[in-house]
Parts: sequence; C-alpha cells; structure tokens
Amino acid sequence: MEYNESQFLVETNVPEDELIISRTDLEGNITHANETFCEISGYSLEELLGKKHSIVRHPDMPKSVFQDLWKTIKEKKQWRGIVKNLRKDKGFYWVEAIISGVYKNGVLIEYKSLRTPISYADKLKYQILYDTMRAENNEAKRTIIYKGQI
Repeated sequence: MEYNESQFLVETNVPEDELIISRTDLEGNITHANETFCEISGYSLEELLGKKHSIVRHPDMPKSVFQDLWKTIKEKKQWRGIVKNLRKDKGFYWVEAIISGVYKNGVLIEYKSLRTPISYADKLKYQILYDTMRAENNEAKRTIIYKGQI
C-alpha cells in the first residue's frame, strides 16, 4: 500500500476511558499488547508481537526524548512523558506514557508501558516543543507539500 504526505495529518484520538498497555523484553521487542493498543495503532496483535516497540515511533519525535527515556529506565526509575506515535496507516495519536522496568526478585525481566490520552492544548504545546527540539538538533523537519488546488 502506498501513502501520501496528507496521511501523516490524520489523527486518531485515544478515548478518555481507555488505557493503552504494552510490555517488551529487555531489547524492546513487544511481548504483550492490549486490545486498545491494537485498535489505536491499527496493528493486529500478531503484527505487534516480536516487533520493536519503535514500530510506532513517529518521525516528529526528537531522538533526545527517547535517549532520556532509556537513560531514566536504565537507572531503575519510572519515565513519564508525552509521545506522538505513528499508526500503521501513517496517521498518528498522542499519549502520556509511563514506562518502567518490571523486576522479579530484584532482577529486571521486562519493561511495561501504560499510556493515556492528553488534552488538545498539550498536543499543540508538545508539537511546537518537539519541532523546536528537532530543529535545534538538526533532525529532519516535517514538510507538507500541497499539490493542485485546495
């Protein structure tokens, strides 16, 4: 299936009463995804299991956000932040993510992520912040090209 630039503009809203849950192994491969994660991301459970969680990483996300995430969870702390994710159909959705390690008898065995919806005001705030961060770090810019009449 081929996509065009405009599909990156289609947002899926996470319902207020839903919680997106996933778990990964220590290498970031998805080992569990709840039904809400599948519905919102557009992937089936079979398509997600065994894939890197970065399958839903949106190109608007600055690399430094994920560097901070990994630094924080490797320090055995909980990371909390706002994330723009990429759907299978190239649309997107925004969430607040809480990510932490799961320990058994003091040994890290996996990571878990809980994600909830955010407000429209926060979506605007973080889109501007992340655009600024990417520009400051010479990361790719999002470009939208309109062809023909609007």
